[in-house]
Amino acid sequence: MNSTQDIVAKLWSLCHVLRDDGITYHEYVTELTYLLFLKMAKETEREDRLPKGCRWDDLLNTEGVEQLNVYRELLVKLGAEADSRIQAIFQNANTSLRHPRNLSKLITDIDQLDWYSAREEGLGDLYEGLLEKNASEKKSGAGQYFTPRPLIECMVNCIQPQPGEVIQDPAAGTGGFLIAADRYIKERTDDLFDLSESQQNFQRHRAFVGVELVQDTHRLFLMNAMLHGIDCDFLMGDTLSPTGSDLPPADVILTNPPFGTKKGGGRPTRDDFTYVTGNKQLAFLQHIYRGLKPGGRAAVVLPDNVLFEEGAGSQIRADLMEKCNLHTILRLPTGIFYAQGVKTNVLFFTRGKTDQGNTKATWVYDLRTNMPAFGKRTPLTHDHFKPFEKAYGKKSDGTSKRKDEGETGRFRSFSREMIAKRGNNLDISWLKDDDAHSADDLPEPDEIAAQIRARLQTAMEEMDALTALLEGEEVESE
Repeated sequence: MNSTQDIVAKLWSLCHVLRDDGITYHEYVTELTYLLFLKMAKETEREDRLPKGCRWDDLLNTEGVEQLNVYRELLVKLGAEADSRIQAIFQNANTSLRHPRNLSKLITDIDQLDWYSAREEGLGDLYEGLLEKNASEKKSGAGQYFTPRPLIECMVNCIQPQPGEVIQDPAAGTGGFLIAADRYIKERTDDLFDLSESQQNFQRHRAFVGVELVQDTHRLFLMNAMLHGIDCDFLMGDTLSPTGSDLPPADVILTNPPFGTKKGGGRPTRDDFTYVTGNKQLAFLQHIYRGLKPGGRAAVVLPDNVLFEEGAGSQIRADLMEKCNLHTILRLPTGIFYAQGVKTNVLFFTRGKTDQGNTKATWVYDLRTNMPAFGKRTPLTHDHFKPFEKAYGKKSDGTSKRKDEGETGRFRSFSREMIAKRGNNLDISWLKDDDAHSADDLPEPDEIAAQIRARLQTAMEEMDALTALLEGEEVESE
């Protein structure tokens, strides 16, 4: 175990201390974000950005009830008097801690960690490791906004973001896609030193565009970006509202939109969508392909129902294939999004120079059939995606020469005419699961239960959306 993993494990073990305070996993990560921010500001000698009286030693040098009171006042002050980025992290911040002894335990243990090694290995990696640990805990519920890092790495490797490109995530969560895109670029530019000063400035301050709806998640996103040296302005808001229509055109969009329908079955509150739908993923898909510059590239995680839903779904898919070259669909294994228990895909497409006839054929890679049931017993790794990346090819727009592997292979090509005959249904499969499954291959009972709950929830939400559309209700967005 390296130093970063060791520190993450120690930090996570502290959450057990807080059970007496009734702290949830998500509240704990948010609480740690506040404290780690103060400690990391000291470790990186950036405390000059903080108002006096709001620094790590101000907490460390107090005890008991006074320490808890100082902490509470400090959170309010940072949310009101610090610079704009720090204010955003601490906006409406408050502590869930009620017992001074628990705060003291957190502060003491954080102060005693091996911060020299953490700095050497990267404080951003430490924080992202903490977010990943939170998402892997079934009880935290954080998996709903945390995309598995091996999948993100695969999508970024295929899309190949470049210096100077505007890279967007309209449903940013904790910022995993944008952090990975930044890392990809830095690894190929000697940590940006190969770029000119103006190019470096663009990468740090303007290259990345992100929107996140939930304030606590937005807080984690800002902290994650800052620790990775990204100082762009990231919005808190709803991409399916006018906020989304105001985003600048993007060269690259990488995202995993939230699953489900809008609360109460409401429609998006944007007036620039051609096709009205209560399905959030279909609405996000419209935003994505409409938001790309000509020649822009996208990779987006979407559940199976987006590939086959009729009505507006069929119209939106047809519009996508007109405006873009939908060149690749990756059918993902089951079990990698535990919280939802749904089957998912990655759609890779490139915006055309014109808005007509851009998709000639779509290649489908089946990484789902005869794959293990992923979970804690069989963790998903980047190695699982390497065969797909090889088949995808070296060209980021999907135009590399490819080989159709036929009915027994995982990679096949389907013409636009064939897809049109299917009613633009893109839920294409041809391989059959082996009948013989050992008990070890079956999902755990709680995973099966999660899948059943997710399907019931999706069915109910779609019924609510249909009712709202039929009745012409205007329901406010979340």
